[in-house]
Amino acid sequence: MKFEQYHIATELKRSLDELGFKKPTDIQFKAIGPVLQGNDVLAVAQTGTGKTAAFVIPVLHKLMYIKNPPKQREAKCLVMVPTRELAIQIAKVFRTIGKYTKLKTTALLGGVEQEHQIEQLANGTDVLIATPGRMFDLIYQKKLDLNKTEILVLDEADLMLDYGFIKDIQDVIKFLPDYRQTLFFSATINSEIKEIAYGIVRNPIRIQISPQDPISKNITHFVAHIEMDDKRYFLERLVTEHPEAKILIFVRTKVRAERVASAMERVQIKALTMHSGKDQSERAEIMDSFKNGIVKLLITTDLNARGVDIPNVDYVVNYDLPEEAENYVHRVGRTGRGVQKGIAYSFCSKDELPVLKTIEQYLGNKINVLDIDPETYSDTILFTEEVNDSNWKALLKENEALEAKKSKKSKKK
Repeated sequence: MKFEQYHIATELKRSLDELGFKKPTDIQFKAIGPVLQGNDVLAVAQTGTGKTAAFVIPVLHKLMYIKNPPKQREAKCLVMVPTRELAIQIAKVFRTIGKYTKLKTTALLGGVEQEHQIEQLANGTDVLIATPGRMFDLIYQKKLDLNKTEILVLDEADLMLDYGFIKDIQDVIKFLPDYRQTLFFSATINSEIKEIAYGIVRNPIRIQISPQDPISKNITHFVAHIEMDDKRYFLERLVTEHPEAKILIFVRTKVRAERVASAMERVQIKALTMHSGKDQSERAEIMDSFKNGIVKLLITTDLNARGVDIPNVDYVVNYDLPEEAENYVHRVGRTGRGVQKGIAYSFCSKDELPVLKTIEQYLGNKINVLDIDPETYSDTILFTEEVNDSNWKALLKENEALEAKKSKKSKKK
C-alpha cells in the first residue's frame, strides 16, 4: 500500500511525495491506521524504522480536522521526549510533513531563554514537543494549559525511564483530560515499561517490529582487542586512513569525551564533543557542523545514541563499550540507516571483555573479530609516536628560531 492510497489529507500526501516517501515502513504501515481510528497505541520498534513519521502523519491529519482549535496557552497534541536534540528533530519532522497545512508546531526545551517560548504559546499551538523540565516550569507558571490536550505521545519511553523521568510521565497525566488518545513508543520493552504503559493507555493496539532482529542488516560489525591506553592510536589511524568519512565516536563520560578530543587535536585531527555539559546553543552548533560535514569527527556520550537522526554516518566507533548491552544497538543504529551501508567498530580492552560477552549474548551472535597482528599493533603506536615526535621537534625548532631572533634584536640594541 502506498501513501497516496491512504485516507489522509492531500496536503500531507503532497509533502510526503516531495520527500520521496512512497511506501510506509513496517511500523508506519501498522501504526498509521490505528492512530487515525483514534485507538491508543503501544508500539515497540527499533531505532531507524521510521517510527517518528508513524505518529506524525496520522496526528497531523487528525489535527487538521479537529473541531476546537487551540486557544491561549493550549496545546492540542503533546509529544514528550527525553532530550533537547530529539525535541528539535521531531519538531522538524512535524513542520516538514505539515508544511502545506496551517498547523503550528512548537518545541519547548531547556537550555535557552523561556521568553520566546512563552510568546509562541501565547496564542496556543497545535503540536507541542517538550522535554519534561521546561514543560513543567511553564505549567506551574500558568503559561501552558494541557487541560484541552487531545493526543499524548510518549516517544523513546524506555530512554525516559533511563533518564529518571518516570515521575514526570506520571505527573503529566494529572494535567491532561481523562479522555484523550495516548501513543506510547519505545525501542525496547520490559516489565517496568509495560507497567507504566498500561497505566496510561486504554485497550491499546500493540505493535512490535522485529523483536528478534534488533540491528539493521545494513551494518557490518567488528570488534578489535585494544588496550585502553592504546585506543587513541587506533582511532587516529582510522581517521587518517578515511579522511572523508563521517565518524561518530561513543565514550562513557563527558570527561572522557574531552580527553579523547584533546588527544586527536594533538595530532592535528579536528574533533567536536557532545555531552550534557554543553548548553543548548553549543549543542545546536555542534550538531549542525557534524551533520553538514564541516567537522567529520564527533565524540559523544550516549546522549546521541538514541532517536537523533544524523545523516550519512560512515562509521560508528565504540571507543568505550557501553555499560548496557541495549545501548550497543542504539549506538550502532546511528549508521546504516535506510538503504545505506554502515560499519561499526568496537575497541575492547581486557577489562571490557565481560561487557563484550554480555553484548554478544544480547545480540545472539558473535561480533566479527578484527585480527590485529603484533607487528601492525606496534606499527600503529609507533607511527603515532613518530608523528608526535616530529611535531615536537618542529615546535622546538620554531622556539629556537624565535629565541635566536630575539637574541639578535637584543645585541643590536
